[in-house]
Amino acid sequence: MAKTKKICILVLRLLAFGATLSAAIVMATSHQKTSFLTVSLEAKFSHTPAFKYFLIANVIGSVYSFLVLFLPSESQLRRLVVALDLVMTMLLTSSVSSALAVAYVGKKGNSHAGWLPICGQVHKYCNQVAGAMIAGFIGVIIYMLLLLYSIHSVLNPLLV
Repeated sequence: MAKTKKICILVLRLLAFGATLSAAIVMATSHQKTSFLTVSLEAKFSHTPAFKYFLIANVIGSVYSFLVLFLPSESQLRRLVVALDLVMTMLLTSSVSSALAVAYVGKKGNSHAGWLPICGQVHKYCNQVAGAMIAGFIGVIIYMLLLLYSIHSVLNPLLV
């Protein structure tokens, strides 16, 4: 039974690493230039602070997942891993939320503020951002599962 739990947590950590790394790579490579009549428009992730935050949070999440893979399972640092899993879950959740809000404005615009939607002109960019959001959201879900498992594994000896 213990071997199954170790394999399960290893798979979850690898999936978290893959999801956060792919979200970061897809976001970092999202850019597109287009011209509309005589106006040139360039859309890059680096033009938006929320997308930069999303990228940095996912890089931090992937590095953390990679480092925790090498932590011995019998180490006393497992209690610290619970706290760090909580921090990573909150960090990734906030980054996905902020990036999703900006992506929504980019897709739909905001008529009250006079912001026009840009996804009609830069389809490739918006599709890449959407892909990064999906991978980031999957990373958040996996981190929530890891957090629940970490809490269970630390509290389980106290309950027996």
